[in-house]
Amino acid sequence: MVEQNNKENYLVSTFFVFFLIHSSQTGIGLLSFQNTIIENAGHDSWISVIITGLSLHIILWMILKMVSNPTKDLLKIHQISFGEKIGNFLSVIVIGYFLLLALTVFRTYIEVIQVWVFPMIKTWELSLGLACLIIYIITGGFRTLTGLSFLGVVLPSILLLTLYFPLQYANFRNLMPVFNHSILEIAQSSKASSLIFIGFESLLIYFPFIKHPSKSAKWAHGALAFTTFIYLLVTLITFVYFSQGQLKHTLWPTLVMTKIVEMPFIMRFEFIFIFTWLLVILPTVCIPIWCCTRILKKITKIKPRKSLYTIMLFILLCSIFIDDRLKVDALGKFTSEVGFYFIYSYIPLLFIIYSLRKSKFKSSEY
Repeated sequence: MVEQNNKENYLVSTFFVFFLIHSSQTGIGLLSFQNTIIENAGHDSWISVIITGLSLHIILWMILKMVSNPTKDLLKIHQISFGEKIGNFLSVIVIGYFLLLALTVFRTYIEVIQVWVFPMIKTWELSLGLACLIIYIITGGFRTLTGLSFLGVVLPSILLLTLYFPLQYANFRNLMPVFNHSILEIAQSSKASSLIFIGFESLLIYFPFIKHPSKSAKWAHGALAFTTFIYLLVTLITFVYFSQGQLKHTLWPTLVMTKIVEMPFIMRFEFIFIFTWLLVILPTVCIPIWCCTRILKKITKIKPRKSLYTIMLFILLCSIFIDDRLKVDALGKFTSEVGFYFIYSYIPLLFIIYSLRKSKFKSSEY
């Protein structure tokens, strides 16, 4: 029988796993990933997006195997695999990983606002306002985060209709010839695209908050498939709109495509797109931060509200010191590297160790 340690009023329905995972992956990366993935595989990079999306289903299967039957989270998995002391130490390191994810999205979105909307506004002013909003959301609890994830998927999905406008200027010859790059180049492009998919691993922390966790697999894999479809669609439309030469020198391809949207009652549609996109990026910041407070609560017994203020102060200070485009770009690349190895190296390694160790524990010990 599945163990459920959390009270009923803290749990969320199983189908919300779809929104939690999809909203964790679809964020700031969707605005600029295209010019990163073409560096190695050029116009064949859309193949890399498919390969990355398919490979992550294997990683997701490993995660679900570890947290299911009975329900547990990453902290318990660490303790079972490595013992309490080493397990808790590894969980503290994971806090740093989630902090890095949150900081990257937080600072990159601020840069988007500074470049596209308010070029004269100070970084600390935007950071402070966004930090207050994040604190307000997270203090509402996990169910509030789930509701935000739902809105962050449903409401901005209308923006996908704007992809019709670039198609009017599409040149499908940009995709030819197909399979013109080596397997190594496509693999390197797949690695570069890992940043746009990371975030779903937070399932390792919030899984005990799912009401019927045994039924969550189909929703989790469905969310990953939908994310892959969205990124593939945006990739293909970007490639037929831009030439490779243009794309290499375009910092925010998705935003540039929104500039051609013309409506009688809207002068600058990209402004609406950017501010509506705040709903999309908020879950990718709030969920990792909530995961940090959750881990700290279980390891150190520090109340989540206290740790939340400390974490947000840390992110606020870091965002102020990351004060130019080169530093923001370096942060994104570093996060991509860390995320790649965490997902494709650490999680499979943990899965193997946990599979060998769990047979020594009885269900009652979980």
